[in-house]
Amino acid sequence: MKRAAVLPSVLFVCLGNICRSPLAEAAFRVEAERRGLEVEIDSAGTGGWHVGDPPDRRAQAVARRQGVDISGYRGRQVKPEDFHRFTHVVALDRDNLADLRRIQPSDGTAALLLLLDVVEGRRGKSVADPYYGDDADFEVTWADAVVGAAGLADLIAGDMRG
Repeated sequence: MKRAAVLPSVLFVCLGNICRSPLAEAAFRVEAERRGLEVEIDSAGTGGWHVGDPPDRRAQAVARRQGVDISGYRGRQVKPEDFHRFTHVVALDRDNLADLRRIQPSDGTAALLLLLDVVEGRRGKSVADPYYGDDADFEVTWADAVVGAAGLADLIAGDMRG
């Protein structure tokens, strides 16, 4: 008897869940839709400062310039259960990856990776935090999220094919 396939699910994680991870979530939603990938997508932060808050206005602005509305997203903090709920937990930088390794329960089933690890020539690189920067920094973050989303979609599509 063939086992039912598990629907892929991705959680993007940064520090506060108001800049990088919502942009990565949005970029991956766009890429998954473009490819027709059926996947659950969410984002969270390792810290709890912005739980319930919308994304930073500059993150909303850069997404809006790309035709994507993230104003309805709300910050939440990553939980140990997320490592069972999601098939992939994707950190936006090395510090959050280290935090996620500490949070991950020993029986967690999610693949844990750094977003830019799926981009050729960017393995081990972090998506820069634009929070203390200006609009140009948010554009760079969006560009990184887009290339990361494409690489992650390639990975997941390959996993789905077997």
